[in-house]
Amino acid sequence: MNKPDSAEYLARKSFFNRLITVYGRNPVYEILTDTSLQVFRLHLAESNRTGGIIDQIKAAASQRNIEICYHSREQLARISRNSKQDQGVACDIHCAGYEPYEQALANMPHAGQRPIIALDGITNPQNLGMIIRSVTASPAHGILLPSKGCADIGPLVIKASAGTLFKGTILRCDGLVAALKAFKQKGFEICTLSSHQAVPLTEFKPKAPVVYVLGNETEGVSREVAALSDHRVGIPMANGVESLNVAITAALIAFNGL
Repeated sequence: MNKPDSAEYLARKSFFNRLITVYGRNPVYEILTDTSLQVFRLHLAESNRTGGIIDQIKAAASQRNIEICYHSREQLARISRNSKQDQGVACDIHCAGYEPYEQALANMPHAGQRPIIALDGITNPQNLGMIIRSVTASPAHGILLPSKGCADIGPLVIKASAGTLFKGTILRCDGLVAALKAFKQKGFEICTLSSHQAVPLTEFKPKAPVVYVLGNETEGVSREVAALSDHRVGIPMANGVESLNVAITAALIAFNGL
């Protein structure tokens, strides 16, 4: 048994911290046939009937020498965390940029650090997927994504991200408030998006690395997060338009908020 502080233990922990579990027969089959993705394990319910896409999934996994694990329906539901939609199938994908924020923050430089886009209550899976796609394509470092209050990573998010979910940098946290406090202690400034008394994005010149926080699609940034904000930045609107879709806003910030 490896000691908790041994190099081998830490390497294994780092590997497992970077696993994303995807569920659903068609999404898993598409992932298995994409050889650019590193699939760690395939999980199948013992109750699955043979034939059709289940046999295709098994064949795709076997062809790539991917371990196949069989589980009871209850065990698989614990793995997928979505018993209503997993269809008895799930797989673990290793993503280099998917890790706990504490791990990433410890290795971040202060000078020249690219901005981070934090999400506060983004509940629409399509919006989340589109944000991931835009930020992954941009010069921004990546996304700070809380497990509480935001859409779960699932087939809809994967589809909306056009597969970029597995290529980008996603820093996980349980709750956004605690994570933002940690970033502030590291020297980051917290910037929330607002339409009231806000500095135009094009005029904002931060003196330190920045975490830009995007709020819920209808309610905006939560009070707890707003209380941590060092700056408020806005995107000027013309022709009486009041606001933009949060995914569009994320793209503008990711490409221009440097």
